[in-house]
Amino acid sequence: MRLFVFGVGYSSKAIIEEVRDRFDWIGGTTRSAEKASALRENGIEPFIFDGEAPGDGIADALSTATHVLVSIAPNEAGDPVLNRHGADIAAASPKWVGYLSTVGVYGNHDGAWVDETTACKPVSKRSVQRVAAEKAWLSFAERTSVPVQIFRLSGIYGPGRNTFENFKKGRARRLIKPGQVFNRIHVADIAGAVSIAMQSPKTRIFNVTDDQPAPPQDVVTYAAELLGVTPPPEVAFETADLTPMARSFYGENKRVSNERVKNELGYTFRYPDYRIALNTLVQNYG
Repeated sequence: MRLFVFGVGYSSKAIIEEVRDRFDWIGGTTRSAEKASALRENGIEPFIFDGEAPGDGIADALSTATHVLVSIAPNEAGDPVLNRHGADIAAASPKWVGYLSTVGVYGNHDGAWVDETTACKPVSKRSVQRVAAEKAWLSFAERTSVPVQIFRLSGIYGPGRNTFENFKKGRARRLIKPGQVFNRIHVADIAGAVSIAMQSPKTRIFNVTDDQPAPPQDVVTYAAELLGVTPPPEVAFETADLTPMARSFYGENKRVSNERVKNELGYTFRYPDYRIALNTLVQNYG
């Protein structure tokens, strides 16, 4: 069993650690020599890949890969992995391909529930590109008979990336936009869900998200309670100083269902809501 990972980052590192014992060899890509050294120290054979051209040694590595995980964002030219190494993956015919996508593909549904059968109507440019990349991977699966599983992830958090970090850095804010909710997902549950899905390699789309869509200010308030500090003042969304990307997130309002992951895969979430997760994460802060 050999796993090749395109884009070793926050989520894919957690997946690697979750499944490491199953594989005889793991390789992964990064964009810099410095990060390549860190991968090697972590038992991952590194390959440099910037998406602009095929990476040295990647075709050979893919020729013996049994599993391929893709965690690289698309761009205006499409999916860089398919563009540069799609033929290599097809030739290798691995047992499983996993693609990490985003719930942003659903776009805005004014707070209504969505699931994997809901039509995608992306709002932002990056979400439009994600929809195109998903379609390209599903077409690849149909054309090659290689099973491709697409994982639509909600807002990712976990150790080192959470509301407590914002408090530590003095960046915690309570933005108020009436009716706005977001789903979230702890990185450990991304790893857990992908791990169990990998054992049922058939082409399928899965929402990987928690049980409790919630207003973002509620998460900040609860984190403040756990820290024993006063919550930051409320700031109206309309007057908040936000980057265009941050503001665009608030243009997509929906509640995302995770029933397929639970019912079809039998996955039990370790952190089904933000309160359970923050109760654990707060132990690292004080």
